Amino acid sequence: MSQSYPVLPLRDIVVFPHMIVPLFVGRDKSVAALEAAMNADKEIFLVAQLDPAEDDPDREDLYDLGVTATVLQLLKLPDGTVRVLVEGKTRASLDVLSDAEGYLTATVLPVEELVAEGNEVQALMRSVVDQFENYAKLNRKLPAETAVQLNEIEDASRLADAVAANISVKVADKQTLLVENDPAKRLEMAFAFMEGELGVLQVEKKIKSRVKRQMEKTQREYYLNEQLKAIQRELGNEGEEGEGDEIAELTQKIALLKLSKEARTKATSELKKLKTMAPMSAEATVIRNYLDVLLGLPWGKKSKVKRDIAAAQTTLDQDHYALEKVKDRIVEYLAVQARTNKLKGPILCLVGPPGVGKTSLGKSIAKATGREFIRQSLGGVRDEAEIRGHRRTYIGSLPGKIVTNLKKAGTSNPLFLLDEIDKLGQDFRGDPASALLEVLDPEQNAKFQDHYLEVDFDLSDVMFVCTANSLNLPQALLDRMEIIRLEGYTEDEKVEIAQRHLIEKQIEAHGLKPGEFELTPDGLRALIQFYTREAGVRTLEREIARLARKALRQILEGKATNVVVTPNNLADFAGVKKYRYGIGEEENQIGAVTGLAWTEVGGELLTIESVTVPGKGAAKVTGTLGDVMKESIDTALSFVKARSPSYGIKPSLFNRKDIHIHLPEGAVPKDGPSAGIGMVTAIVSTLTGIAVRREIAMTGEVTLRGRVLPIGGLKEKLLAALRGGITTVLIPAENEKDLAEIPANILNGLKIIPVGHVDEVLKLALIEPLTAIDWTDADELAALPPAGVTPAGGELHH
Repeated sequence: MSQSYPVLPLRDIVVFPHMIVPLFVGRDKSVAALEAAMNADKEIFLVAQLDPAEDDPDREDLYDLGVTATVLQLLKLPDGTVRVLVEGKTRASLDVLSDAEGYLTATVLPVEELVAEGNEVQALMRSVVDQFENYAKLNRKLPAETAVQLNEIEDASRLADAVAANISVKVADKQTLLVENDPAKRLEMAFAFMEGELGVLQVEKKIKSRVKRQMEKTQREYYLNEQLKAIQRELGNEGEEGEGDEIAELTQKIALLKLSKEARTKATSELKKLKTMAPMSAEATVIRNYLDVLLGLPWGKKSKVKRDIAAAQTTLDQDHYALEKVKDRIVEYLAVQARTNKLKGPILCLVGPPGVGKTSLGKSIAKATGREFIRQSLGGVRDEAEIRGHRRTYIGSLPGKIVTNLKKAGTSNPLFLLDEIDKLGQDFRGDPASALLEVLDPEQNAKFQDHYLEVDFDLSDVMFVCTANSLNLPQALLDRMEIIRLEGYTEDEKVEIAQRHLIEKQIEAHGLKPGEFELTPDGLRALIQFYTREAGVRTLEREIARLARKALRQILEGKATNVVVTPNNLADFAGVKKYRYGIGEEENQIGAVTGLAWTEVGGELLTIESVTVPGKGAAKVTGTLGDVMKESIDTALSFVKARSPSYGIKPSLFNRKDIHIHLPEGAVPKDGPSAGIGMVTAIVSTLTGIAVRREIAMTGEVTLRGRVLPIGGLKEKLLAALRGGITTVLIPAENEKDLAEIPANILNGLKIIPVGHVDEVLKLALIEPLTAIDWTDADELAALPPAGVTPAGGELHH
């Protein structure tokens, strides 16, 4: 028979029959339902929600089965919630849910309780009670008397409900127990749930006891350590163990090492501090680290330096082809050391474009001199502490790179390569280049002091070698180094280097067997000419690696047993030609001059173009030019204007024409005065209509009087001319002395003509001689500049 009750939905609890449970009610509908129940016969229907988070549940959000209950006590709390004590009565099935005035009411159908009897049920009840006792022992949340109360229950259904109410399982599982009508099955289910929970509780207990044991052990060890220390203090530190061993070891190290007087004093005082400190304190760790660094340095340890000059020369020749000037300097240094037995380490600085072998040369010097090799890259180092170390007051302080690397090398006379010294940064943290001044000064570095060490260390036996791509360095640092320039390799040198080193290296790197891959000398030369345009050999090595890869693939695919690369089949392996090799220009052109430029990656050919456009004698310049180059163009134009009659240019032409000068590859910034004579030649050529010889390249700064001034980077510029197939190069007369240092194959491959004045340049560069204008023309005379403006030099004589 159905009956209607106010409904109290339960969020995270399931109430069983005959159980008295306290509930906290906060929702308005639920409070209204309780008040309705209190006003009637105190009967209410309790049912669990499917989703505890749902604030306003409807029929779909509630389970089908719940319990009817009596409200025993109701207490309103100050915060608006209601504390209520309810007693479950009987199971009831939810039939119809309806909304009354502010609360839910339900029509429910009572569920008939089954009766379970017999020996099997009795045995099951005993098992459940025993199991519950075990569960209650492990679960501290349950009161001790609960198990005793269960012993007194004789009805199987009530026992099952009482156990289900007291075990900690999910709401869904409790609802399953509530729904199960057969008491025997319910007991079995409760037994199974307790079994699962017991397993979890036992694991929890194990973990807790293990943690407790560990804590007790730590406390015990600490207590014993403190006792041991007290005993040691009483005995005067005799018979030390543990930390005592470490202190004894450090004491022995200090006694045996050849420390300087200052370092010994420092080490002894730090060790004294360490003895009085608690071993686990932060300060003790700092002192321990400090002593490790100080005593780990190579005090008085030196590797035996080789003094065999001939052997050193052989080593250098084997590792590097050409670079004679550098090798001579190193062998000279060894000769002096062999005789004097003591030489303050020289500071060599190898300056040159990338890929010419600066870093590998450092390794060769170490091998030739018998020193340990240390390489420290300075690219991007912008903190002074990287060089000098941090002071020990900072947390996580470390010694600088110099001290760290010396400790790693294990000797006090290694070869220390400071790579990419021109890439040092500089910001608010300091200026590492200035920190290097002390390191790289042979007069000062005998007493180099790292901020971390606070003790002088002798760096005078260290051989420092620096590498840089350019001399873009502070003057004070440059002053302390001996600059050795590596300008780049000629084509013949590249062929030699590739045949001696690169091809063999790539064959080995790609796992090719002897005879499987061959690059003929002509093929190699073609590779250098058409696929690389660089000062060093790095791109060349990459191109050889590409050939080796393609050859290996053909061999593995079974298309060939061995591959021979010649100029004829080079394109099949290396792809389309990247560069044009040969004369800068295909034909003689008016207003186009081949200049020579220096860059950090070697020399380059630089085309200078000029044209005349209608205007009023102004000059327009394009091609991303720097201020110095723009001024150089202004100088060239002023000179040509002043000397125009001598060159057969009518002065009135400047009133009608503008000159536009352009340097191609407009995106590449260009600067410097050395294109001056090229500018003059281009302007004169475009104004006179006489073409410039295509096989001539030129370099030189020009003055307002037409004098040709010297330039820098001559070798790189001549190399670029040779690479570009130029036959004749005009250089300033004052640079003639530098030809003594230019390799013979460059001098043999080029006709080099020194020039002192622009007139000589024009005579050689233009395909036709210039003719002075007819001075009798009154109009032209009137257009000439006033007397005194024309610079010295006179007319051209042919």
